[in-house]
This record gives sequence, C-alpha cells and structure tokens, in this order.
Amino acid sequence: MSVFLLQVVPAAADTVNTAAAAAAPIADTSVPVIDLLLRGGLIMIPLVALSILSVYIIIERYFTIRRAAGNPDAFMAGIRSLMVKGDLAGAKLYCAQNSSPLARMVEKGLRRIGLPLKEIETSVENVGKIEIARLEKNISILGIIAGIAPMIGFVGTIIGVIKIFYSIAATKEFGIPQVADGLYVKLVTSATGLIVGIIAHVGYHWLSILVERMVFRMENSAIEFMDILQDN
Repeated sequence: MSVFLLQVVPAAADTVNTAAAAAAPIADTSVPVIDLLLRGGLIMIPLVALSILSVYIIIERYFTIRRAAGNPDAFMAGIRSLMVKGDLAGAKLYCAQNSSPLARMVEKGLRRIGLPLKEIETSVENVGKIEIARLEKNISILGIIAGIAPMIGFVGTIIGVIKIFYSIAATKEFGIPQVADGLYVKLVTSATGLIVGIIAHVGYHWLSILVERMVFRMENSAIEFMDILQDN
C-alpha cells in the first residue's frame, strides 16, 4: 500500500506542475513599431522622409486631379447652348466661373474667335499641354522615390553586415549579442526601403492612369469645341 502511495504522489505532483506551466501566461514577444524602426539606425531618417513625401504627393495629386476632372459633358453642353445662341460673352463668363483645365482651354479658344480655325486649335492645344503639365506636377518624384528607396535600404543592409563583423572582431566571440544589432539594422532598413518603394511605385502608376484619363477627356472636349465653332 505504501509503495502505491509513493507512486501516486509523484504522479500527482507532475500533473500539478504541468497544469501550472500550462496556466502560466506566455511572455509577450511583440515589438512596438516605433522601437523596431529605431533599431534601423540613422539610415531610417531618409527612408521615413521619403515615405512621408510619397504619401503627401499621392494624396495631394489625387485630390488635385479629382477637382480638375469636373463634369466635362455638362460643361460642354453649356458651352454648346451658349454658342448656338451666339452669346459669346456669356460663354466666356461661363468659362471664367469654372476653374477646371477644360474651361481654361475653351476660354482660350473663345478669345481667339475671328482667327483661322487652325490657329484657334493650336492655341487650345497649347493651353491643354500646360494644364496637363500642371496635373503631372511632382508625379515624376514618385518614380524617383520608387527607384532610390530600395537602394537606400540596401545601404542599410551593408551597414548592418559591417556592424555584425565589427562586433565579432571586437569581442572575438560569435553569438546572439554580437549579431543582434547588426541584423536589426540589416532587416529593418531592407524591409522599410522595399515598402516605401512599393508605395511610391504604385502611387506613380495610379496617378499616371488618372492623368491619362483626364487627357483623353480633354482631347475629346477640345474636338467637340472645334466642331461647335465650325457649326456656328
């Protein structure tokens, strides 16, 4: 009987220890994002600056293009109605009250009425080119950021590797303490550079597509305006 009790007691003790271990809270190994970014070192400063610049350009250009788009069909319908009535002054006023690139194109054409149609068309096209250049402002910067951000991250990778070897050479040991800081710099900067590059790359092509759509609408409206002049 005593032998049986001796066997049961250790078994019960093991069961209690196992249950206690299972009930013990698991240590939180998550790292705050800010602390993780700080691990990247000084190379993170240009990367963060480029990320902020990219987001700013994307947001600012998007709302600028969106405001410029307006409603070209409704605008051209109003111009056609006024031109059919022969109200040239009213058409000019209608353009002045509209701040879209299309309105500025049409207003330029209205001010050239009396000249040959070819000259009017050239004037409208020149204004259109200027307006498109305004819409494309700073979009090319996103293309530059998309190219250089991963390269800056790669520089951080090299710095991290150098840091690892320097630490090993200084301590004459090879272990986690010697490689941890360098690995943080290497991985954090590489990942950040790629993320910033992807954001800039996507933003560049997305905004370029929006501008291309705007160009297509403006060209169609310019053709419609020339048809109105020929008909009247």
